[in-house]
Amino acid sequence: MVSFGRTGLKEFSGLGFIDVREPFYKEWPQVPLKAQVSKTIKRVTTSLLDVLVDTLFHFEAQPMLVQGNFAPVEEIGEAVKISCIEGEIPMGFPEGVYIRNGGNFLFGQNTATVSIFGRSSFVWVEGEGMLHAMYFNKDYKGTWCISYKNKYVESDSFKIEKARNRPTFLPATLGYSPAVLMGALLNQMRFGMINKDLTNTSVFEHGGRVFAIAENHLPYEIELSDLNTLNTWDINGAWDRPFTSHPKRDPLTGEMVIMGVDAKKPYYVIGVISADGKNLVHKADLKFERNSFPHELGITKNFNVIMDYPFTFDRRRLINGGPFLKFEHDQPARIGVMPRYGDAASIAWFDVQTHCSFHIINSFEDGDEVVIRGCRANGAVFPGPDLGINIHEWYSRAFSPIRKDAEGFDPSIDSILLTRAYEWRLNMKNGSVTEGYLTSPEVSMDFPVINDNFVCTKNKYAYTQVVDSAESSKIGLAKYNMFAKLHFEELGASHLQKGGKKRIKVEYHRLEKNEFCDGVVFVARPGSTEEDDGWILCFIHNENTNTSHVHMIDAKKFEGAPVAKIKIPHRVPYGFHGSFLKEPRASSQMPCLL
Repeated sequence: MVSFGRTGLKEFSGLGFIDVREPFYKEWPQVPLKAQVSKTIKRVTTSLLDVLVDTLFHFEAQPMLVQGNFAPVEEIGEAVKISCIEGEIPMGFPEGVYIRNGGNFLFGQNTATVSIFGRSSFVWVEGEGMLHAMYFNKDYKGTWCISYKNKYVESDSFKIEKARNRPTFLPATLGYSPAVLMGALLNQMRFGMINKDLTNTSVFEHGGRVFAIAENHLPYEIELSDLNTLNTWDINGAWDRPFTSHPKRDPLTGEMVIMGVDAKKPYYVIGVISADGKNLVHKADLKFERNSFPHELGITKNFNVIMDYPFTFDRRRLINGGPFLKFEHDQPARIGVMPRYGDAASIAWFDVQTHCSFHIINSFEDGDEVVIRGCRANGAVFPGPDLGINIHEWYSRAFSPIRKDAEGFDPSIDSILLTRAYEWRLNMKNGSVTEGYLTSPEVSMDFPVINDNFVCTKNKYAYTQVVDSAESSKIGLAKYNMFAKLHFEELGASHLQKGGKKRIKVEYHRLEKNEFCDGVVFVARPGSTEEDDGWILCFIHNENTNTSHVHMIDAKKFEGAPVAKIKIPHRVPYGFHGSFLKEPRASSQMPCLL
């Protein structure tokens, strides 16, 4: 007797109902039918979407974005020994790793698309993350062993495109609004993310672990010895949103303060991570009413410093035909000061002049005042000019110092990218604000670093990269041909500028003609209590010879020649932020090639 029940085909016997399929199906894994159908539907849907994208969108070259030393390079494989050093590594220099992050487009110039919706393109800051590391080790005899290695950060989106061996994610930031909107929608439908995990901005260490990060996603942990990519870091599931490229570690408590900004509410969330990196000990939604896109936050001994300026991303603006990212010159700016473990209600807000300050130099408490120093501009270098505008003319005017009384002066373009050292003094007692530039209007500088032992305290010095305005305006990308040392407690020789404004003393370290730098770091001499007792390290590229070096500069003899120039046997493209990691978890495994 045979019956057809809910469990399938069964045969009756004297012992009851027996499933006649059992012996056969024991040889096969039991996969629920629902899961099989779901996977099939997903696979078919993805294939159909891929066909749709390939039909509607065509990737094409954008040569201007990747010319010269902005062009990507290949991975070199194993670390290579450095044998060409001009000068000597100084006594007292610590063992460790000088590592810098930067964008390195996986598919060269194919960074733009044309479609029935219009043109869209990636901007330079959207290249896939590539790490460049120089290892400083000593052998058992005390002889320096220096080696170099580069490697892509293998994020989830990187793995997708690498496996397909072609551009896959559509640009979703810059271009005609319908193309950008459709790109974001198709990316979300195919991959569950609007844009790529860039992972290309900076590298930091916390709790004995090293991470690569760009602020549109979670950090990826990196094995420092070989630069292999491990997993994303969500602080044991406690953080589920973007993560700042510039977390701030309190040198007294060891805690790390982070933020995450997003295009949807909550727009701005702040967090505090325990010193061992295992727990999120505080988290607060700051109840922002606009989706501003600050790149930094600051900390003092007792407070968090919140930057809120009108560089915004807005999906509604994009839907209505405007740009997704925009600096709104006519909108206000403010700075907030909140207790370390405060919430939105505990923030003291101070209205300040409208600005765009991607990078904070340092912040500290000085009596009744909270002091913030940063590199301030009147506009945002990213995403650049609107479509239809002469890009060369726009950048030429935006990077150059132009007087406000010049004929035809346009405050929305002229000098808006000229970034200078600036100071805000916020009086916590009476609510007043004192603000102004610290350096000359003729020199643009950014990417500041200080001695990390002086974070949160009233520091005397900072170091920046100086923009070559003429070269930058030619290609629309910032190029840096000098370093500056800022002396906050000394006035410059000609400090009384027009209107009686005071300017601080600045020393300059000039590179040779057609040499440009990036990834500046300050390495403190171990055990020293003097703030400027240490060295400046930076990647340098000579465009005449197409060779790359790392220069080591004595911070106390800043304007003198480098104490060492270390030649790299491979070209290192221009990138973003660097770090020097003296005590990484994998220090015993770092390469020392003999």
